[in-house]
Amino acid sequence: MFASKPVIGISGGIGSGKSFVAKLFEELGCVAINSDNQISEAYRRVDVKEALRRWWGDDVFQADGEIRRGAIAARIFSDVAEKKRLEGLLHPLVMQMRDAEMTKEADNPKVLAYVWDTPLLFETGLDRDCDALVFVDTPREIRLDRLRRQRRWEDAELTRRENLQMPLDKKREMSEYNIRNTAGADKVRIQVREVLSRILADVKRISSPEGPSASH
Repeated sequence: MFASKPVIGISGGIGSGKSFVAKLFEELGCVAINSDNQISEAYRRVDVKEALRRWWGDDVFQADGEIRRGAIAARIFSDVAEKKRLEGLLHPLVMQMRDAEMTKEADNPKVLAYVWDTPLLFETGLDRDCDALVFVDTPREIRLDRLRRQRRWEDAELTRRENLQMPLDKKREMSEYNIRNTAGADKVRIQVREVLSRILADVKRISSPEGPSASH
């Protein structure tokens, strides 16, 4: 809980539509926090750029001085040590931005919950800080079709990326709530509304004086 509001973590496979589901939660009165957006913000910092230039030189920079995220991805997905070094630089900054964004809305009575849209929720241990875990369940063929259109990925690239993450079956098993993202937006919206209602009811029951967490 943060400011008496539940923290909802969203996970799912690459291309499953996690950010879309987070936006639907936002429509219902939640604050959605997108880690990818915060990483993009971190990459614009002078100190981060200086560190990356020391490590990897000009190869990871565009002509205008901005970061070439594709070049960085190529490095870290082929070298675990470099991946950990980058995470050590970025993750504390993302954590600070996430906390600041949540604190900003802490006293807003209209906010029902915080939603963490974080690609590596389980891998970074952030699931332990969540009050509820939602898995966005989307078949691989649908995800691959999206990734082909949006990122020009083929099957081998999706497989390579997912092999570096926790297996999806394990993420699904560890999540209390499941949203099936295979149909139109309206059907997904209905599921999100139902899941949010259940989360708020469960959190209220657990935290109430008569709930299972009360001492007798």
